[in-house]
Amino acid sequence: MPPSSAAPHNDDSGADEADEPDLLYHAPIHEWDESDQPREKLLKHGPSALSDAEVLALLLGSGTHTSDGTLSAVELGRALLQTYGSLHDVSQRKPKELTRTRGVGPAKATKVAAAFEAGRRVESQRQQQDRVQVTCPADVANVYGPLLRDLDKEVFKVVHLNTANIIMGDYTVSEGGLSSSIVEPRGVFEQAILDDAAAVICLHNHPSGNPEPSREDIRVTRQLVDAGNTMGIPVHDHLIIAGTQHTSLAERGIID
Repeated sequence: MPPSSAAPHNDDSGADEADEPDLLYHAPIHEWDESDQPREKLLKHGPSALSDAEVLALLLGSGTHTSDGTLSAVELGRALLQTYGSLHDVSQRKPKELTRTRGVGPAKATKVAAAFEAGRRVESQRQQQDRVQVTCPADVANVYGPLLRDLDKEVFKVVHLNTANIIMGDYTVSEGGLSSSIVEPRGVFEQAILDDAAAVICLHNHPSGNPEPSREDIRVTRQLVDAGNTMGIPVHDHLIIAGTQHTSLAERGIID
């Protein structure tokens, strides 16, 4: 164990960080007592025993050398938390933003970003392990909310349903914004026809976190509903995902 003269640090995430051995953070992790090393702690006690900084340390993989000396991976993790505020806040950042933290280069930033994306996909796929039958807007939001709620640009998806309202798959129509010129009926229904979908549900996210539909949301929805009725592939709903909230335009009476 390194000497107790190592520089102190500021706490970054409350009580769950209180037990971290702060006197260790200016020494390479392999020099710590084995019981204090994040990897060994995880293997012995499970992931829940780790602090947020230690979780980030394992994602980062290693420390680094700077002009001010050596920084351990835990110290880098702590720096990210101090910069952005919480583990959730770190998960919202693009790799380029993460590299603004001293000692975090592109390789480390992409590892962290990939790990958080894996978590989002696991959460979504957990909902799809069994065939999901759509009975209400929340059923769709539970599956697709984890994939859309943290994006910083609008993504418009179409969910394909069979005659029993079971999700068959989905298709991304556009990214970057919602307008009638971008989300055209042909782009929405072309793949649905190929997949022999009996009906569709449209959804897109609001990066602003505001779940209220815009005039353009309503206009595009009515346009797609009319097209779906003409082609015999009804639009059951159009959901707006805004953070952990969602809004159903069918529930709002915009879709008959």
